[in-house]
Amino acid sequence: MMNLRNILIIKLRHIGDVLLSTPVLRALRDAYPDAQLTMLVNRGTEGVLAHNSDVNEILCLDKGTWREQCRFVYRLRERGFDCVIDLTDGDRSAVISFATGAAIRVGFNAEHRWRGLLYSAVAKPRPVDRHRVEYDLCALRALGLDPKPGMPAVFVSPSEEQRAEQWLTEQGLAGETPPLVMLQPGARYSLKVWPPERFAQLSDRLAERFQCRILLGGDQREREVAEQVARKSHCAPIVVAGKFSLLQYASLVKRCVLFVGNDGGAMHIAATVGTPVLALFGPTYPERWGPRGGQTQVIYKGLDCRACYHPTCLRGDDSCMRQITVDEVFEAAERMLDRTAAKAAT
Repeated sequence: MMNLRNILIIKLRHIGDVLLSTPVLRALRDAYPDAQLTMLVNRGTEGVLAHNSDVNEILCLDKGTWREQCRFVYRLRERGFDCVIDLTDGDRSAVISFATGAAIRVGFNAEHRWRGLLYSAVAKPRPVDRHRVEYDLCALRALGLDPKPGMPAVFVSPSEEQRAEQWLTEQGLAGETPPLVMLQPGARYSLKVWPPERFAQLSDRLAERFQCRILLGGDQREREVAEQVARKSHCAPIVVAGKFSLLQYASLVKRCVLFVGNDGGAMHIAATVGTPVLALFGPTYPERWGPRGGQTQVIYKGLDCRACYHPTCLRGDDSCMRQITVDEVFEAAERMLDRTAAKAAT
């Protein structure tokens, strides 16, 4: 095993991607307990790493001017990293890796592009490394490590727990009754969104069957679709989209008996904190991006969406998400809630 003291880990993707990379931090901390571990992420995703003792420092890359980005990279070079592990699988991060001047630079090159020349070693995933967690971990084999499969981790502080509890008390929802169900009707890409009217129908059916209160989650950008679902529902769901920080949201969803939502960062957070997750997948592959946590279930039609995933879909009303019916989501949610109730009764 190499003797490394100053390691930079790069993940310039979205919140869910950063969360799924946390087992890499755990494996590095186990292997190098005294090393300085610094992680570089996109601005806006750093919250998922807060309170994570496996990382010493979090750096954020802003979208500034070319000159500002060059200054940032120059400051990285001055840090004297002896190793860079680039988990991004992208050209920009490969250039940053090379520019640090680190002797050891490990990264992915799934597209077989020129960026492979910028690494000292290109990570080569095995056929069994299908899920992104194992895919990222395989980069450590270039360092002579043999990491075991790990689970993503997010850490919530007492103040964030207190904020969630305070809000629930204000809403008259503190305690175990009524049970809370979080629905997540938004997503980063429109093609990953289950129709809002179906979320509305689902919320009404769940509220009637289980006497639960429905929360509609999301960030500020997803607030509009959450409010749209609320307007179409009869059970008066509560829109919490955009009201909480990332870790306050984690505290809130941890108190829910079920999460139902589209593929995205919120789904991964819910699974990581142990909330039962029913995930709706369309143009992305659950074998690579599925939730990792406790009780999880995925509904996925298995269409080949590579031809038209971005920026448009050629299937129209026959799209992968529209093929998922309210009945099958409700029935799956019903089974999961019945199972949770049966466990609580024992």
